[in-house]
Amino acid sequence: MTDDFLIFRPDDVDLTRSPLRRSIAEPTYTLGAFNPGLARLPNGNLLLMVRVAEALAEPVKGDHVRAIRWTPEGYVLDPHRLDAVNMADPRQFEMRAAKHRLLALTSLSWLLPVELTPDGRTILAVHYDRAIEPAASYQEYGVEDARISLIDGTYWMTSCSVSAERHSTTVHTSQDGMDWHLEGIVLDHQNKDMLYFEGLVGGRFMALTRPLGEVYFAYPDDSPYVGGPSINFATSPDGLHWKPVEAPGIRARKGSTSAMKVGGGSQPVLTPEGWMLIYHGVETRETVGIYRSFWALLDRDDPTRILRIEDKEPLLEANPALTADIAHQMYLPTPVVFTTGVADGGDHWIVASGEADLACRMTMIGKERFK
Repeated sequence: MTDDFLIFRPDDVDLTRSPLRRSIAEPTYTLGAFNPGLARLPNGNLLLMVRVAEALAEPVKGDHVRAIRWTPEGYVLDPHRLDAVNMADPRQFEMRAAKHRLLALTSLSWLLPVELTPDGRTILAVHYDRAIEPAASYQEYGVEDARISLIDGTYWMTSCSVSAERHSTTVHTSQDGMDWHLEGIVLDHQNKDMLYFEGLVGGRFMALTRPLGEVYFAYPDDSPYVGGPSINFATSPDGLHWKPVEAPGIRARKGSTSAMKVGGGSQPVLTPEGWMLIYHGVETRETVGIYRSFWALLDRDDPTRILRIEDKEPLLEANPALTADIAHQMYLPTPVVFTTGVADGGDHWIVASGEADLACRMTMIGKERFK
C-alpha cells in the first residue's frame, strides 16, 4: 500500500446500525464519511472518529425539502417549502426571506469510532455501539468534525454542535478513547475548528480557535495580511473555561493560495523544534472554495510566537486519483482536503484528513518535511 490512501469510505458505513434507524424508516445514504479525529489508544492502536453525514435518499417530496432533526423523543423530518429556500450549496439550503442568514442542512452528522492497526493502514473494528450522536437540544442538527488531543492521560475531543439555538463548540472527555462523556458547550456561537494543544503550556491548557462572523475589517494596503476568518489562541485553567489570548494568531496572507480564510486542522503536537500544527487554507473558487493543508511551527514556551509558517506551497492537496473509483458519489464542485489529526509514526507523521468531504484519507509524511 502506498503512503497516501483512503482508509474509510461512504460505502464502509453500515446504515442499518445508524442511530437514525431508531426513528426514521425512510431510506438514507451516507453523503460522506470524512473529517476524522485521530488519536492513539492505550493499546497502541489508532482511533479514527469519523464524521458520518447521513442524508435522506429523497430529500424533496412534493413542494417541500426536508431536514433531519434530533429531539429527545427521536429523530424527525422538518419540511421547508422549495420556493422559500436556495439549494445552490449541496451541503445545505438557505432560507430566502429570512432577515438573517438562516441555513438548514441536507444531512445530519454523527461520529463513528473506527479502530485501526498501530500503523494506520488496516481497519480492525468499527464500533457502532460507541457512536456519538446528538444528545442535547444544542446538537439537534448534528455533531461534526471531531478533533482529539491526549493531555496528561485524558482524551479531550472537540466537535461542532449544530442547532437553531446556536452553532457551538462542544467537548467530550474519555480516559480510554472509547467511552466518552459529554462535558457540554465550551465556546459559543460559530467558533469552529477548536483544537487543544496536545500538552499543557506553562501549566495551562491552550487551544486554537476560529471565530466566525459576517463582518471583518480591512488591513491597510501595505499589510501582508488579508481580512477574514483567522486562527486565534485561547487558554484555560481546566480545559472547560476559556479566555481568548490577545496576541493575533495565524492569519491569511496576501499571495497565498489560502488568502480566502484559514482554520485549524491537526492538534498542535510538541516536537524538538516547537509546536507543529497542520491547518487548512481556502482559495476562493465557486461556492465552496478549494481547501488545501499547510503547516506552521510555534514556540514551545510562547505559542503566540510563530516561528515558521508554510502557506505558499501546500503540504497536502486534494488527490483525484484517490477518489477515482467513488467519483460518482462526489457532490462538491471544487477540490477539498481537510486535515483533522496527526499521530506519531516514529520517523514519520500519520496524517488523517477528509478527502472531498467524502472519505477518510491517511497520509504518511516524513518528519524531516517539518524541519
